[in-house]
Amino acid sequence: MPPLPESLADGFVLLRPWRAGDLPQRYEGFADELCQRHSWPRVEPPTRAEVDEAFARPGDDLNLAIADAARPDRIWGAMSVYDLSDAQHRAAIGYWVAPWARGRGVATRSLRLLAGWTFAALGLERLELTCGPDNPASARVAERCGFTREGVLRSHMLFKDSRRDTVVYSLLPGELTA
Repeated sequence: MPPLPESLADGFVLLRPWRAGDLPQRYEGFADELCQRHSWPRVEPPTRAEVDEAFARPGDDLNLAIADAARPDRIWGAMSVYDLSDAQHRAAIGYWVAPWARGRGVATRSLRLLAGWTFAALGLERLELTCGPDNPASARVAERCGFTREGVLRSHMLFKDSRRDTVVYSLLPGELTA
């Protein structure tokens, strides 16, 4: 994956690499009940040690902090690009937003920034986004950005000790809405 520019910003949100000093806010935001309900597949909540370990572990995914552009040390959530397939020119994108940043367009603005960057920098021809059918807020964010709902993968994944359906969205070059 090519390196991300130092940051991606629109004057309100700032997408940047995670820093060690962000870990307490990363844990606090992701430990929220709503994040746990929709984004964490295990029954037991993550521990602070697991959050710290994930930060330290190198990987192929692009994981970014969503920060306040005016106060870059204030974390609002996270964005990631994962399951990149160079052969198929596609990747997946995901996000979560901390409770103190919800309802302000943070996810929508961040998704537009990162989706635009992935098409330009990675030469993608398809970007995928998934969410649970019980997550209407995530679905609204996807649709506001121009993603098309393609359908439901029934009993798609293990989630909270049972199987969960997954709603699939896609975005093709030229479909990102402002």
